[in-house]
Amino acid sequence: MMRWLCALALCAQVSGAAAGTQDHPVTLWRIAGETNSIYLLGSIHLLREQDHPLPGVIDTAYDDADVIVMEIDMDDVDPVYTQAAFNRAGVRQDETTLRDLMGEEAFGAASEAAAAIDIPLDLLEKSEPWLAAITVELMLLYRIGFDPALGVEMTMTQRAAADGKPIEGLETIDEQLAFLDGLPLDAQREMLLQVLSEGAAISESIDDLIEAWHHGDTATLEDALLDSTAGLDALHEVLVNSRNRRWVETISTWLEDERDYLIVVGALHLVGEQGVPALLEKRGFGIHQLSEPASLR
Repeated sequence: MMRWLCALALCAQVSGAAAGTQDHPVTLWRIAGETNSIYLLGSIHLLREQDHPLPGVIDTAYDDADVIVMEIDMDDVDPVYTQAAFNRAGVRQDETTLRDLMGEEAFGAASEAAAAIDIPLDLLEKSEPWLAAITVELMLLYRIGFDPALGVEMTMTQRAAADGKPIEGLETIDEQLAFLDGLPLDAQREMLLQVLSEGAAISESIDDLIEAWHHGDTATLEDALLDSTAGLDALHEVLVNSRNRRWVETISTWLEDERDYLIVVGALHLVGEQGVPALLEKRGFGIHQLSEPASLR
């Protein structure tokens, strides 16, 4: 479910999690440059009211940062342009339908799974499978109270705008859409089928995922997030690994800067041997995961 949106900014934490007295990790790292610090925050892009406030250590990183960086430059997003870009990339303008792109057998399985979770697949008949998958996932998340307006990125964007802090983007919306639109059709089909088949369990699995995020439980996050792309090597390479490698190149140059940065990207990019923290560590940079002091909760 929300795993795909952990990988993309298209478009957490749990203050209700157990209020203990011990420090606990957060999905936030600090990378030490020669003259600056870079903070790397893993985000799940949609949140609920109950998931606020954010852990205090994130506020500390934000306060220290001179520049906020997200997957896309959120304060320059034009909703009209973005919608048009989605339509150009993911909505068929010819006679081709989702059924044609899926094939009869896969479309039959998708229709059956969609009916079981009350998703009107016929409304997506002109969508390419990748766009249908994202749309379905958003529909399921909205149903249980998740909202991008409450997510980490929008929270940081609003705060940075009020404070006059610059926001930069690692990618553009057109680049992100090109990643998706360029996926092999087989990978797109599997993406949609997976989202539909797992839809019924979303309310049961999502709290565990956010709990792991909140407590910086990278082992659980790795199992949950990386398992979502198991067997989909082409998709994982395009949406995760290749982007991670490009971002590490950029981050490496920023470690020679005088300014401090807070970089916010989907949590899927920060776990596993090909995650950004692991890749930076392999390059010899000093990086460590930060914790939420009990006194800040």
